[in-house]
Amino acid sequence: MRRVLLLGSTGSIGTQALRVIAASSDLTVVGLSCDRNVGLLLEQASSLGVSHVAIADEAAARTVSSSLYPELRIRSGAEAAARLVREVEADLILNAIVGFAGLESTLAAMDGGCALALANKESLVCAGSLVVRRARRKGVDIIPVDSEHSALFQLIAASGPESVQSVTITASGGPFRGKTAAELSGVTREEALAHPTWSMGEKISVDSATLMNKGLEIIEAHHLFGLSYDQIEVVIHPQSVVHALVKLVDGALLAHMGVADMRVPIGFALHYPERAPMSIPELDLASVGALGFERPDGVTFPAMDLAREAGLKGDKATCSLNAANEVAVNAFLAGRLPFLGIAELVGAVLGESPAGDLGTYEEVVDVDTWARHKAQKICAGMSESV
Repeated sequence: MRRVLLLGSTGSIGTQALRVIAASSDLTVVGLSCDRNVGLLLEQASSLGVSHVAIADEAAARTVSSSLYPELRIRSGAEAAARLVREVEADLILNAIVGFAGLESTLAAMDGGCALALANKESLVCAGSLVVRRARRKGVDIIPVDSEHSALFQLIAASGPESVQSVTITASGGPFRGKTAAELSGVTREEALAHPTWSMGEKISVDSATLMNKGLEIIEAHHLFGLSYDQIEVVIHPQSVVHALVKLVDGALLAHMGVADMRVPIGFALHYPERAPMSIPELDLASVGALGFERPDGVTFPAMDLAREAGLKGDKATCSLNAANEVAVNAFLAGRLPFLGIAELVGAVLGESPAGDLGTYEEVVDVDTWARHKAQKICAGMSESV
């Protein structure tokens, strides 16, 4: 049995991962973590017989009565998930925490030498050089869970890294594909969250709507596969059937195709290096009929270009980009910032960001803190001018 520690178990990736684990006779859960959805976490722990849990929100953790749940060992606070990683023996850690909060757990997994299934792209966006160096030093395998990076991981392994000329990440285009900036001026929260293909959490859904998600994935691919930024392309593919492509040095183009179901890359990561049968609907290409591809509209959706700009400047800039984006998305969801203001705010912070790489977790935290304060200050000014 492979012992799995599941971080972010109450989110979209976490709940789908539990469906994959429930269908497998080879996987067992030994620990769970959440941010504040304590009710669902307790249901999961009870049904799985898990005694080790972590709750990031201390106020939410205090609502759990030790007399009602004497079997649980509860860790609480911002560092709770990382403590869970350090204290509970596991064979694989699935980090599905959303945002910068997942970085400390990623580094804890590196230090423990445990295999890591990584759905927390911010770990690589904010501290890619640090994470990759530590993984190599500790001999830790990072198996990506993003559908696009899982596809690239498999394609590059099949062809050999030395044969790769470039890679292409696909994007559905989100709910606003084909729209102009003028048409997006009054976008509502509900419209931004209405993704046409994938079922995701709020933050990732908004990132998909702005195409920032693809920008973050460009940075992620750079670190995961050691590719230069000019080797990483993005195309809009509304059908979400082709998840990634790899162009080889001899001119061949390899594509990874499948239904739009996150259980596929999750299952691959949980069972790697083996493959396990999955109860997934089969892809019927005849029913799909046609596959379309378009170039991204960088004028209406500048987030990807901002991400490339940050990537070329190094980890300090990509960390700043991520922090500013998290602040901007939260402000949009709270009704304090218009949709088009997200990229505007991120660009303003990036323009003042330091450049260069980051060598320690403490340095990453310092840059993240600076960028959040800067973003909040700029956001307050933007809100007043609306």
